Amino acid sequence: MKSQSNHYKDAGVDIDAGYKAVSLIKSHIKRTLTKGILGEVGGFSGMFELDLSGIKKPVLVSGTDGVGTKLKLAFLMDKHDSVGIDCVAMCVNDIICCGAKPLYFLDYIAVGKNLPQRIASIVSGVAEGCVQAGCALIGGETAEMPDFYKENEYDIAGFAVGIVDKDHIIDGSKVNKEDIIIGLPSSGIHSNGFSLVRRVFDVENQSLSIYVDELSATLGEALITPTKIYVKPILALLEKINVKAISHITGGGFFENIPRGIPKNCSAKIELNSLDIPPIFKLIQEKGNIPEIEMFNIFNMGTGMCIVVSKDDADQAIKILNDHGEKARIIGHIITGENEVILC
Repeated sequence: MKSQSNHYKDAGVDIDAGYKAVSLIKSHIKRTLTKGILGEVGGFSGMFELDLSGIKKPVLVSGTDGVGTKLKLAFLMDKHDSVGIDCVAMCVNDIICCGAKPLYFLDYIAVGKNLPQRIASIVSGVAEGCVQAGCALIGGETAEMPDFYKENEYDIAGFAVGIVDKDHIIDGSKVNKEDIIIGLPSSGIHSNGFSLVRRVFDVENQSLSIYVDELSATLGEALITPTKIYVKPILALLEKINVKAISHITGGGFFENIPRGIPKNCSAKIELNSLDIPPIFKLIQEKGNIPEIEMFNIFNMGTGMCIVVSKDDADQAIKILNDHGEKARIIGHIITGENEVILC
């Protein structure tokens, strides 16, 4: 007997559309397959076989996050193939901060109406993020929730798991005075601060397709640029260098995130003239009349990751990172202090 769901469909939930969405996303999931995957997509759970060779004391590390109100831009632009990258990035960039290698990822997409092609577009971005992070997309869930979400709106959240040897966990405890802070460039705003960004640009009442000379792109293109994923360059660095701390610069900017990675008796002194602040942040500051100090307390200001190494390792660390596609630079150093960030 063929499945039928007419009454449920009348209530706003189309089971057949869900089946079609699963069929459409399988090709995207296939791109992310790694050695540890067991089973196939469509089961009740995702399975992953751990390879513990070379790991004496395995520790599983997890992270979960979403994309936030940046999704409003996807709705306005009808562009859904990049927010999945954001979702993966926000999770894997967090777990790499303790030195963990991401293993697998799961997503959860809640929609007002299940449009299979749109679901496939969203998942294509999730798959791309997983490829960039070197992890597998082993499962997920799509929930059709009429009357809860508007028909053309949705939310997405994700969950990542990684692994690290307990003896190699990066926890900031070895950070010392005069250690060097290396910054890795962001791709733009990433996925934080969009409640303010949307207000500054009044995105719902302004064309996002207008070309902005300062940005060398349309406003919409600049704002929706996906979050950069730093996993592979940092893993390459960890193979050669004793990294003492890593901070992912997300919501809360410099002032909240850098102190999270260093000891309570240390502060970070950041040299403003060493930073390469992209035009989008200058435009936000100007249009919103926002003080510079507040900008650094909200946004990444062009630096998505901060890495602390000893002075003796700084040059080699920068070379390794740049050999793996980064444009790393020294942006400051550690001083004795009260766990704060000092801009100078």
